[in-house]
Amino acid sequence: MSIGTYTPRPGAAPLPRMIAAQTAFETKMLLRNGEQLLLTVIIPALLLVLFSTVDIIAVPTETEGGSGKSVDFLAPGILALAVMSTAFTGQAIATGFERRYGVLKLLGTSPLPRWALMTAKTFSVLVTEVLQVVLLTVIAFGLGWSPHGNPFAVFLLLVLGTAAFSGLGLLMAGTLKAEATLAAANLVFLLLLVGGGVIVPLDKFPDAAQSVLGLLPISALSDGLRDVLQHGAAIPWSNLGILAMWAVLGLGAAARFFRWE
Repeated sequence: MSIGTYTPRPGAAPLPRMIAAQTAFETKMLLRNGEQLLLTVIIPALLLVLFSTVDIIAVPTETEGGSGKSVDFLAPGILALAVMSTAFTGQAIATGFERRYGVLKLLGTSPLPRWALMTAKTFSVLVTEVLQVVLLTVIAFGLGWSPHGNPFAVFLLLVLGTAAFSGLGLLMAGTLKAEATLAAANLVFLLLLVGGGVIVPLDKFPDAAQSVLGLLPISALSDGLRDVLQHGAAIPWSNLGILAMWAVLGLGAAARFFRWE
């Protein structure tokens, strides 16, 4: 019986494997966080059920270009809210406290490059959003939702919306203190929930406010999804353009000003 010779092979794992492992870790941490689940899953689902079953808001009728069903108006807006809650609010808060406690600094010394760490965080957001979209879609169908439109346009809107909100969330987390990020992210979430066309149509606001609110990323995403899923539009280029602009500005600013310590 011979004894084999084992030669150690120290070194980092292949980069794709490191990114995949970090993505799985980030996703598990997010799904185990009760506060994050409340923000990203429970609140959007409750809002969808509440405003679809209780006659609180006035939605466009068939003569006004709508279906008259609350869920047909609300479902696209709630999907946009889910993207914002995960890509912006949840990611900003989690990353802000990781930065405060030195987690990002520690990970920055590992073989995983910093850009790969941010890539893993983005992939984690995308995985979470897939789960959100599936859950909210099932609930909306149960409430009588009748979507129609171009699935590719929906995909483009969700991807660009994720990029836009991720950039803004990382910018906030990388420049403000953790406590300030927590307060600001939640405040922005509430303000955009009310004024971003999610549950209240933008045409309910004064004309001067509509022109400004329409340029917000949440308004572009919710209106774009509504144009496709409710009205059957092909490609909402104007909404995609607004989201692309926010994505470039947010990600560029985050890359430039993000502080790891």
